[in-house]
Amino acid sequence: MKGFKAYDIRGVYNEDFNSNDVYRIGHFLPEVVPAGRYLVGHDHRTSSEEIRESLVDGLLSRGVDVYDMGLSTTPMVYYNAGRHRFDASVQITASHNSSEYNGFKVSGPEVVPVGYANGLNRLEELVEKAPLRRNTSRGRVLPLDGKAGFLDFVKQYHHPSVARLKLAVDCSNGMAGYVIRDILGDQPFYYNEQPDGRFPNHDPNPLKKENQKDVQAAVISEGLDAGVIYDGDADRVVFIDDKGRFVSPDLLIGLLGHYFLTRSGEKVLQDIRSSRSVKEYLDAFGAEVHTWKVGRAFACPRLRELDALYGGEFAGHYYFRDFYYSDSAMIATLAALDVIARFKDKGMAFSGIIDNICSYSSSGELNYHIEKKQQAIEAVTGHFLGQEPPLDRMDFDGTRLDYADWWINIRPSNTEPYLRVILEARTPDMLKDKMAAVQGILKAYQQE
Repeated sequence: MKGFKAYDIRGVYNEDFNSNDVYRIGHFLPEVVPAGRYLVGHDHRTSSEEIRESLVDGLLSRGVDVYDMGLSTTPMVYYNAGRHRFDASVQITASHNSSEYNGFKVSGPEVVPVGYANGLNRLEELVEKAPLRRNTSRGRVLPLDGKAGFLDFVKQYHHPSVARLKLAVDCSNGMAGYVIRDILGDQPFYYNEQPDGRFPNHDPNPLKKENQKDVQAAVISEGLDAGVIYDGDADRVVFIDDKGRFVSPDLLIGLLGHYFLTRSGEKVLQDIRSSRSVKEYLDAFGAEVHTWKVGRAFACPRLRELDALYGGEFAGHYYFRDFYYSDSAMIATLAALDVIARFKDKGMAFSGIIDNICSYSSSGELNYHIEKKQQAIEAVTGHFLGQEPPLDRMDFDGTRLDYADWWINIRPSNTEPYLRVILEARTPDMLKDKMAAVQGILKAYQQE
C-alpha cells in the first residue's frame, strides 16, 4: 500500500489505502510496537470513523485491548498516552492535508514517535507481505475520556494576562474547535470554529497565505493584538501580529524564551530551517540552542535525549519537556499570548517583539519540483563552497551552510518530488543576490 512516510502513514483514503489495509495495519502493529493496551483517538474527517473501526478490529484480532478516546486532538492522545502510561497509541488524522486524506500518527513507550526509520518500515513490509496471524484470544474495547484531564493540564499555562488581549482565532474547521473555548473562552473573534471534516472554508494548513486572510483582515479591521490559526488536528499553530503580518513560526522559539527560560544553561531545540535570529536572540538568555532534523519523529527523541526545556519547528510545531517531550499547539498558544500581554503592558506590541527578534531578510521556504534532488543539492552547495568556506556546515537534513552574513538550507522533501530551500541574509540586496544564484543553478534541474 501507499502512504508510509518518514514521520507517519498518510494518503488519500480508498486510493492510497483502504479498509482492508487499515485492518492489516492494526493486525500487525503489535509486532512492531508490542503492547497489551493501545490508546486510539481520531479526528473528525469523514473517513475517520470507518478507519477507526477497521484499525480497532485489526488490533482486537491480536488480543490487544483498545482504549478508545473517540474524537480527539492529536496532543490529547499524546497527553493521555503519557499520563496513563500507554506503551502504544495511534491518532487517526491527516493533520493539515485536505479532506480526502487520512492517516495515522503512531507512538510507542513514553510517547516516542514511531517513524519510518524505527518501525513503520517493518510495518509496511508486514502489511504488504505477511500472512495474517491466528490468535487464541480477542481484545476488548474500553472507553477513555481524555478531554478533561488534558484541559486541566493545559490550563496551568493560562495566565490572567491573556484576558487583556484582543484576539482572532481561526480553527480551520479542525479539531481545535473541539477544545478552544474551554481554553480561551468566548472573548476572541472565532472563525471556522465548528469541526467539519470536509473543511468547507479552507484546507487546514495554516502556512498557506490564502488560509491566513480571515484572521489578517480581522486583526486590521478590529485593531486586535494578535491572530492565531490552527491546523486540522490542532498540533500546529501559527500567529499573525498586530499589523496583520504572518509571523514565521521559528521566530516564536525566540519569543517563548521570555516564558520558559528562567535560568542560564537551559537547552532549546530548533530545526535546521530555523532563522539564525533565534539563536542570536536566545543567547541573551544564556540558552544552549541545538539544531536538528525536521519532523516530530526526529524532534521528540532529540528533545528527550538533550532533556531540552522546549523546542520548535519552522512548520509551527512546538515541543515541551513537561508535555512528554511532545508537541502541543495549545501550550504554545497560551505561553506566547502571556508574553505578548506582558509586553503590551510595557507599551510594546506583538510586532515590536518580532522585529526585535528578527534581524535577517528571509526567502521563506521555497519549493522546487525536482526529481534529481541530491544532484541539485550538490550543485548548489558546490557553487557556494567553491567561493568561500562556511563558518559552519550541517549535513543531517539536506545541507545547511552558515556564513558570516547569510545562510542557506537546501533539503529534499521526504514525501514529494520537491527540493525545499530557505535562505537568509543581513540585507534585502544580499538576499536577492544569493537567491538569484540559487535559482540560476536549480533551473537546469526543475521539472515542468
